[in-house]
Amino acid sequence: MMQILVTGGAGFIGSNFVHYVMKHSDFQVTVVDKLTYAGNLASLANLPTERFRFVQGDITDAQLVDRLVRTVDAVVHYAAESHNDNSLADPGPFLATNIMGTYTLLEAVRKHGKRFHHISTDEVYGDLALDDPYRFTEHTPYNPSSPYSSTKAGSDLLVRAWVRSFGVAATISNCSNNYGPYQHVEKFIPRQITNIIDGIRPKLYGSGENVRDWIHADDHSSAVLTILEKGVSGETYLIGADGEHNNKSVIEAILSGMGKSADDYDQVTDRPGHDLRYAIDSTKLRTELGWTPSHADFTAGLAATIHWYQANEDWWRPQKTATETKYAAAGEQTLYPTAAAPQ
Repeated sequence: MMQILVTGGAGFIGSNFVHYVMKHSDFQVTVVDKLTYAGNLASLANLPTERFRFVQGDITDAQLVDRLVRTVDAVVHYAAESHNDNSLADPGPFLATNIMGTYTLLEAVRKHGKRFHHISTDEVYGDLALDDPYRFTEHTPYNPSSPYSSTKAGSDLLVRAWVRSFGVAATISNCSNNYGPYQHVEKFIPRQITNIIDGIRPKLYGSGENVRDWIHADDHSSAVLTILEKGVSGETYLIGADGEHNNKSVIEAILSGMGKSADDYDQVTDRPGHDLRYAIDSTKLRTELGWTPSHADFTAGLAATIHWYQANEDWWRPQKTATETKYAAAGEQTLYPTAAAPQ
């Protein structure tokens, strides 16, 4: 029975992966998470105790990381600081977690000879023009545009260096924007859903033409599990489900799906430096490892996500209050990051 360590497993994408692994494998899972505001133990409720354990801790703590890594067969590294706007206000935590945390993990897996999979984002590639037919591939040059995406790019390069210099058995995946259950309400889709539940008109940056390539968190999880089991050491795999939609169409789909008029939102001044378009070409993952997405119908996946937030107010209500209070105090009621990032 394979034993894996999942870093950041109480966050959005990490917790979805833990649930997926519990359902689709017989792996034993240890989660380590610092439980910052983006981590939520409630996202890991009701998992079988004979196969799951949780450890609260910081991945920059070398002694803790060493103790955990030596007891498992593989590490799946989701933990990251991921809020673009926070990275602009204070880059320090992003350097600590995304760079030094990854370094600490790499040294531990190097010491103990363990398998390592690193979760990254398509934001390391920058953005594309709206009318550009091109999509990101594994050969696209890095062009990060924020402290967040820069530190993720740096962590990717550390992994590649440890593979080449020290022979660490590691793979990397760069994924497009995730949606689904357990996502923090600061993010684009859950913020719109929860605002509508609360009777608040959603807000849209600029004209809403910015395009994101959406993938359901279950599809991301199945792709990571496929890479963990079949991926070739030293290789990078892009994860995407051909889900390009602009922000305007997404907010209108949410409103329609919740019984509101599709134009029942306000347009606000666009965010500075707002990336135009992300788009993933996942051909390599599909052809070499045989992966295919199960949630290709974005409308159906969005409807299921809306239902989850409607049915799980106890999960999101505490963070909703804290998030809106923070934004209101800063005069930033319209902010919502749209990162594809691991939290």
